[in-house]
Amino acid sequence: MFDSVRDDLRATLDEIRAAGLHKPERVIGTPQSATVNVTAGGRPGEVLNFCANNYLGLADHPEVIAAAHEALDRWGYGMASVRFICGTQEVHKELEARLSAFLGQEDTILYSSCFDANGGVFETLLGPEDAVISDALNHASIIDGIRLSKARRFRYANRDMADLERRLKEAAEDGARRKLIVTDGVFSMDGYVAPLDEICDLADRHGAMVMVDDSHAVGFVGPGGRGTPELHGVMDRVDIVTGTLGKALGGASGGYVAARAEIVALLRQRSRPYLFSNTLAPVIAAASLKVLDLLESADDLRVRLRENTGLFRRRMTEEGFDILPGDHAIAPVMIGDAARAGRMAELLLERGVYVIGFSYPVVPQGQARIRVQLSAAHSTDDVNRAVDAFVAARAELDA
Repeated sequence: MFDSVRDDLRATLDEIRAAGLHKPERVIGTPQSATVNVTAGGRPGEVLNFCANNYLGLADHPEVIAAAHEALDRWGYGMASVRFICGTQEVHKELEARLSAFLGQEDTILYSSCFDANGGVFETLLGPEDAVISDALNHASIIDGIRLSKARRFRYANRDMADLERRLKEAAEDGARRKLIVTDGVFSMDGYVAPLDEICDLADRHGAMVMVDDSHAVGFVGPGGRGTPELHGVMDRVDIVTGTLGKALGGASGGYVAARAEIVALLRQRSRPYLFSNTLAPVIAAASLKVLDLLESADDLRVRLRENTGLFRRRMTEEGFDILPGDHAIAPVMIGDAARAGRMAELLLERGVYVIGFSYPVVPQGQARIRVQLSAAHSTDDVNRAVDAFVAARAELDA
């Protein structure tokens, strides 16, 4: 039976390659850092890393690594169970309390990933008599989480408040019992920030709750790194915040829902990804506590990240590249054609700069790009070398 299926799958894979949409995986032989050593799938040797979510450079921070070693000795390797059976340690409860305080929420519940966190919210809170109103560019995990629920679905154009209000009115006219607006805090392919203050105003006006996935913001966006709710001054008006420990907060894995106490209490009872997935490894929980210590004790990493981001965006604009506007550390260099974006990424790797070209279906057709992600671990020289490599790669591509 599989012989015929194999032929179909091979044909599909050939079509992906022919369209320039194939996504190769490059293997690195070093810790995640500002520079990495590529061992397979690309130019071998040390390269500058501009495609990781390691915004604050904490993935190989010595104090985080030391906390992980200590936790491994104290708490062991893994829990081998789910939370409500025998999968909760003191370190998990401590991290939940710290995240709640850091994010200004009443309680927090940990998940294996933010994908699981988003997958466990909607089905638990919303039924067929309810409505979820979702930004058109929300992350795939939000889209999949909404699909798991029986709630009625409304979609509004990206960051379009007039369209959001139209959908809220439609949901009310449809007789929705509960209305939940959900948005990314920062849209990962564009670096655009959601207007949470305006969203909260509309939510108040139309009796809706607000949920934000702040995975690409917590740790470095806002005066204290508390994300887009802090940036917009609405920490007390957002009902649900989901996020990850796998980006700025150390770069490992794990996710969370920080929310009103009653929401978290119900998630503990009925959220399927929480009830049926093993607990977050205690070493990650303990290292994440050290990350929060570092974030709350100093602002130097956030300052350095802002400086690197400003330098890259300014120099690339001066060199005539098309970068989506903003000041986020996600700096998309717009290419347009998928094959050209992939080829430019290859040329950059040959010049010692590791970036990835993104194309359909990750981004819309005709909007292929190279998503550059700045880090506090980068030096000024690293940033300038990256810009120079872009200039040289473009020249070769156009020759």
